[in-house]
Amino acid sequence: MRTLCSSTLIGEFFVIGFAALVAMKDPDLAMSTVWTVSGIAMFLCVLLCGLVTRPGGVALGWALQIALIASGFIVPTMFFLGAIFAALWWASVHYGRKVDEAKARFAAQAAQGDSSTPDAA
Repeated sequence: MRTLCSSTLIGEFFVIGFAALVAMKDPDLAMSTVWTVSGIAMFLCVLLCGLVTRPGGVALGWALQIALIASGFIVPTMFFLGAIFAALWWASVHYGRKVDEAKARFAAQAAQGDSSTPDAA
């Protein structure tokens, strides 16, 4: 799960940076505000790469997805991109867990098979 979720989060990191460049063009927004908010969101993307397997990591990822969609009020394209990344996040979590379960099952089968085979001398 960690690999899939981290890949999604790194993609979001770059999308947030590019969205900040677009938001910077809005005359109603201060450049410092845009980069502070975007910088915090980008930092959270990187931080969540390490926390995704910890308790609450997936929930924080969902909060980031909601914030990404909500950023569409500033940069309208982010409604679409946020929804795409929310779908990617769901797929990363859902299929990542299935992959982790399959790996654990195969490891248990391998360990069971190794213990039942006598050592050849």
